[in-house]
Amino acid sequence: MPAVGRSAAFFDLDKTVIAKSSALAFGRPFYRDGLISRRDVIKGAYAQLIFRVGGGSDEQSMARTRDYLAALVKGWRAEQVRQIVRETLDELISPYIYAEAAALIEEHRTAGRDVVLVSTSGDEMVRPIGEQLGITDIIATRMNVGEDGCYTGEIDFYAAGPNKVVAVKELAAERDYDLAACYAYSDSVTDAGLLSLVGHPTAVNPDRGLRRIAVERGWPMLDFRHPIPLGRRLRERPAVPMAAAALGLGAAVAIGLAIYSKYRRARTAQLAAAATG
Repeated sequence: MPAVGRSAAFFDLDKTVIAKSSALAFGRPFYRDGLISRRDVIKGAYAQLIFRVGGGSDEQSMARTRDYLAALVKGWRAEQVRQIVRETLDELISPYIYAEAAALIEEHRTAGRDVVLVSTSGDEMVRPIGEQLGITDIIATRMNVGEDGCYTGEIDFYAAGPNKVVAVKELAAERDYDLAACYAYSDSVTDAGLLSLVGHPTAVNPDRGLRRIAVERGWPMLDFRHPIPLGRRLRERPAVPMAAAALGLGAAVAIGLAIYSKYRRARTAQLAAAATG
């Protein structure tokens, strides 16, 4: 995967890097700390179910979600939200990071590319997830915070659909990226514009709309299916980098499966030793 000029790899987050909705994952601790009501938790659980089986969302539903979340967080202390995310990240997010995505991110780093997370979720949630993966470049939704440290209910930047395209173009101009040499990964048809912006688009776990576009345009598609806790993945990282040609044929998935298989073998041996002991 040789780097040509200065380039980057842009990764959507939900269902591309992690196997769940990053925003909805924190519903329970927000409820526990009194930020949301039981009714909000129930609505969040329903939204999570729709997210899992429905395969993405259109721009209208994303806009409704934006307006709902903006009204919901009004008056919350921003520092309290950051603290909750920090305290629960290992439990709620780390076990759901796809091994295949982590391997692919590492391959882009090895090739000399910048790696950028581009997510509709709030910056307070996306940035700590990025830090766990060694990613510091983040494009995410930014909520307005008043002088009292609380959210005002207004959104400074909503990182969804066309806004992702604008933000990526601005970053590319700032850093002199050659977009034709850049890569992008997403699961949702709402990111078709982002994928079309780069020379190397890939649909990951695509919803029906994105799958149709990928077939029409000849974009590669990858299936990520093996979330593995971050600590184990870092200890069991493969030593041999992938070749560029193999990547297009699904080598990223193969590496993820290798990591997963190694973990299962180690776990089986541990259980067997415990049983005989």
